[in-house]
Amino acid sequence: MQELNFSDKIMLEDFKNIAKSPLPWDKLRGVSLLVTGATGLIGSTLVKALAYCNSIGLTDVKILCLVRNREKALKVFEEIKDANIEFIVQDISEPVSYDGKIDYIVHGASQTSSKMFVTSPVETIMTAVNGTKNMLELAAAKKVKGFVYLSSMEAYGVFGGDEAPKKETDMGYINPLDVRSSYPESKRMCESLCKAYQSEMGVPARIARLVQTFGPGVSKSDNRVFAQFARSVINGEDIILHTKGETKRKYLYTSDAVTGILLLLLNGADGEAYNIANPDSFISIYDMACLVASLDKTGKVKVRIEIEDISKYGYAPTLIMNLSTEKIEALGWKANVSLKDAFIRMIESMKNQD
Repeated sequence: MQELNFSDKIMLEDFKNIAKSPLPWDKLRGVSLLVTGATGLIGSTLVKALAYCNSIGLTDVKILCLVRNREKALKVFEEIKDANIEFIVQDISEPVSYDGKIDYIVHGASQTSSKMFVTSPVETIMTAVNGTKNMLELAAAKKVKGFVYLSSMEAYGVFGGDEAPKKETDMGYINPLDVRSSYPESKRMCESLCKAYQSEMGVPARIARLVQTFGPGVSKSDNRVFAQFARSVINGEDIILHTKGETKRKYLYTSDAVTGILLLLLNGADGEAYNIANPDSFISIYDMACLVASLDKTGKVKVRIEIEDISKYGYAPTLIMNLSTEKIEALGWKANVSLKDAFIRMIESMKNQD
């Protein structure tokens, strides 16, 4: 098969770097891997990276993409001419039926819009819980070799102002009567489901607690904070914060997320959770806004604070979240792209979008 050549050169460079990662690639030969949420940022990056690795002969994976909309999937993956890709079109909330073999599953389908956590909390919860149950049932039926659930740092809740690194066994507080808790509480429940299926039914489930992740492939219309900052620089406009920007946490670049997920899928311990974050990216929202503003070569982009009622946006509460990455680093993983370079690469990629 001819090596894939993506039009987004930043993304292509990422895939080449992923292929150089010291992963047990031999385990991804002659296997079938199912990805849910395949058209999302992380899911699509994973699928495209695997397709690239297939094209250079590093892997031989049949990639199954569970998607809700075939037309959207065809557009997202239009540059992939890979006979080893198959679409399963259905809603994750319904039981999945597939006649072929499935060796590995990466379950990433989830509501990601903060606004929807507030306006559609029931759907947020039920999509997460029912979807995860359906995928774990499929994993049990297919006797998969590895299952990774993409959880979130929000599963930790709130720790307060303590900046000490938090390990996977440290948990904060979540108010179940806050409507926005539909998201973090459902993530906790799904983690419990993973552990339950691992304990009772032997499903080799591993949990990836991802921090906010971005890179090439982020849409210009994305409304998450990192995309808003990038658009401001692209448009030469001031970055406007609706809070004081005191939340402080770590971030992750997309290609680093992919290598972390694959490492857990192939070498992670069953029933265990792992934080995945760039250990050098611990920064406040305000300081991150200043960092991104500094990338404007004209020097005209400034950071302004305009406080307003933010409840309608579904923003997470102000928090300090310094997640320890010792556990996944002990498996041999490391982050390779700095926060500054992550923004530079994402901005360049966004500029080239139609």
